[in-house]
Amino acid sequence: MGKAYAGRPVLDDVSFTLDAGERLLLLGPSGSGKSTLLNIICALARPDRGEVRLGDELLAAPSGAGRGDALRRAHIAIIFQGLRLVSALSVWGNLALAQRLQTGRSDPGAIAVLLERLGLGHRADARPHELSQGEAQRAAIARALVVRPQLLIADEPTSALDHANAKVVAELLDELAREAGASLLVATHDDRLTSHFPRQLRLDSGRLAA
Repeated sequence: MGKAYAGRPVLDDVSFTLDAGERLLLLGPSGSGKSTLLNIICALARPDRGEVRLGDELLAAPSGAGRGDALRRAHIAIIFQGLRLVSALSVWGNLALAQRLQTGRSDPGAIAVLLERLGLGHRADARPHELSQGEAQRAAIARALVVRPQLLIADEPTSALDHANAKVVAELLDELAREAGASLLVATHDDRLTSHFPRQLRLDSGRLAA
């Protein structure tokens, strides 16, 4: 897969597979191409060459062919670096909205179970600005997992956390992805996460390093 902006290569011959249920840590410094790669994997951007597939389905290609938007909504959950919780909605409302966007309805039972599982049951009515940093991080994880995705992607989920909370979030992502039966892809420059992932790739200047 390759991608360039204004003639400057951002990704060059990047190729890898992620098996069902597998956990993969994608390491790389800022500017290495991680965000561009995630955007292409999520069909939020097109590659200039190569393609991305989810199972047998074409997700992203240079021509724009494939069912990228539909597949992303149905099967991929993303935890963005900025969390992107809807400020006007409560924690509960954010999860219900995520479910409705995917399925057309919400499942209060599933929301309640997941919030309790993440220690947020007592914060269900809180707005994002009322949450602590750790609570907001867990709320973003809950919003991603409430749709039971095939692929869970997290972009720099621990960059703003201290060591103890980074460990908690890494273990939580792994455990909840397993419970949901989802593959897990975490992109980060945080080397503290290496001990939590048996498989790791390193992206350097748009290329996968050996």
